[in-house]
Amino acid sequence: MKIFEKQIQHLVFLILLLIGIKSYISEILLEGSFLDIETSTWLMLAIFIPILHQVYVWFVWRTELHYSLFTRWFGKNAFNIYASGFTILFVSRIFFIIALAISNKNSINFDPTISIILSVLLFIPSMYLFYSIIKYFGFKRAFGIDHFDSSYSKKPFVRDGIFRFTNNAMYVYGFFIVWVPGVLFHSGAAILAALFSHIYIWVHYYSTELPDMRRIYSQSK
Repeated sequence: MKIFEKQIQHLVFLILLLIGIKSYISEILLEGSFLDIETSTWLMLAIFIPILHQVYVWFVWRTELHYSLFTRWFGKNAFNIYASGFTILFVSRIFFIIALAISNKNSINFDPTISIILSVLLFIPSMYLFYSIIKYFGFKRAFGIDHFDSSYSKKPFVRDGIFRFTNNAMYVYGFFIVWVPGVLFHSGAAILAALFSHIYIWVHYYSTELPDMRRIYSQSK
């Protein structure tokens, strides 16, 4: 089935990432708690939410692209319903990694001045990406409206703002934001979760987004 294109690779890489995370957990300190929830639980949630988010996007994108499933279910509200779920899951990713960093703060030795400087250096390109999406790209397109509206296949790729530097600015620069909490709070667990999240988004790109883009935008040629 077309909806499962490259999803075996997705699953294999996810399993390998989870094995890597599990093998490295013993190397970091999982001390601390936040809101009476232990660091180990926050770490589990900070790993689970990105998986849920990316599986959700895969399911909606592929079933909509090939079968117009969401449109048949929800009509003209299909994209807005999908985008609401996307937003909730994306915000949850940020929330849980911040909560993890607070719970596990000061678990690694990190010079405070260097951590602040590095946090700023990571934060700035993320904010420039946010600005570039608003000004040049649009949130609808960032969320994947081209899976719902075939007219977007005729639009050119954006080469303005931060998109001048790479075709994959959202994954190269945007995901710098998930590193900031761990660096700022000196949390080994949050840095580990950020590493997982940043690598896993590239699994999504190569197994889901790139094949979909080739299919969608080849139709306009």
